[in-house]
Amino acid sequence: MTILTIILALLVALEFFYIMYLETFATSSKTTSRVFNMKKEELDRSSVQTLFKNQGIYNGLVGIGLIYAIFFSSASLEIVRLLLVFIILVALYGSLTSNKKIILTQGGLAILALISSFF
Repeated sequence: MTILTIILALLVALEFFYIMYLETFATSSKTTSRVFNMKKEELDRSSVQTLFKNQGIYNGLVGIGLIYAIFFSSASLEIVRLLLVFIILVALYGSLTSNKKIILTQGGLAILALISSFF
């Protein structure tokens, strides 16, 4: 894997750790409200908090998967590409069903990382 791909994949992992932080630990914060375009009152609902925290764990595990693939796996390029494709597909689905910007905000860096992995 090239240095550029490693750096971009690490940035994607950091992005997913940040999303995990927002969803799991700062669930009803002003920042979470702004990022997800939801009213704080809605974020304070118990059912929304439970859903966000579960989603946050998923995002954190994606970040851990990228870290594992980059630093510990014997098939690092293959696993990084698999996770990046997974991220891009989820972002595409989100852009079709929720907010069109998700393909860029959540998938943009992953797209760049995936493209760089072929050079």
